[in-house]
Amino acid sequence: MDSKKNHIALKVENLSIGYQSKKETTVITSNLNFEINRGAFVCILGKNGIGKSTLLRTLSKVQSPIEGTVFLNGSKLSSFTNPELAKNLSLVLTEKLPESNLTVFELIALGRQPYTNWIGKLTNNDLDIIFKSIKLTGLEHLINKKYYELSDGQFQRVLISRALAQDTNTIILDEPTAHLDIEHTLETFQLLKELAVKENKTIIISTHEIQLAIQSAEELFLMTENDFIGGKPSDLIKDKSIDALFSNNSIIFDAVKEQFVLKQPS
Repeated sequence: MDSKKNHIALKVENLSIGYQSKKETTVITSNLNFEINRGAFVCILGKNGIGKSTLLRTLSKVQSPIEGTVFLNGSKLSSFTNPELAKNLSLVLTEKLPESNLTVFELIALGRQPYTNWIGKLTNNDLDIIFKSIKLTGLEHLINKKYYELSDGQFQRVLISRALAQDTNTIILDEPTAHLDIEHTLETFQLLKELAVKENKTIIISTHEIQLAIQSAEELFLMTENDFIGGKPSDLIKDKSIDALFSNNSIIFDAVKEQFVLKQPS
């Protein structure tokens, strides 16, 4: 039992997600139960507004669940203090950073904040981890550039590198390729897959890149108005679960091309 438990990075039991205010509670999805293994690359698919970002914020303790429990590395997520959580889980969101003159190196080095002392002094160990993160993301030639001088694709790699410098087992990313061209989108998926396989990082992302998710993810989670389904991409294609991602009858899933296409007029 302990051996199996040690291989589970994240687990949810009877989870309901949504929003709470003084006047009302809005539930987006309820009764979620799933496990994610260490070193897995997992993609969450679903149309805009379905709740992907809400799920990721709940899994990372940015917001509280309506009901249910999230476990991280075998412990209740709610039991982690913020400093403890920052050493176990890193989060890459799509929000823009506040204006500053930080260099690429300085921005990546911020990933070490959970470990540095109160004046932020970097040890040799911190520097080793930072430079390893920079190497893994191929940013050696950019470390002295100001972060605002970067392309969208380069900046996304910097954010991933900062998450790596945080040195957590689990990394959650919300739409990491939302503003990237096809070349940088492909590069980002390749990088995330390699981090899961070679560095044993648990990578969880939300995305609209269905074809790339099918090709690269170990497991998919499909979010629709009526269901939440997880499984291996090949299984979800075979049992036609993936067809339910879109309710529009003019859009169908082509299992050969592994992508959604417009239905041809009969």
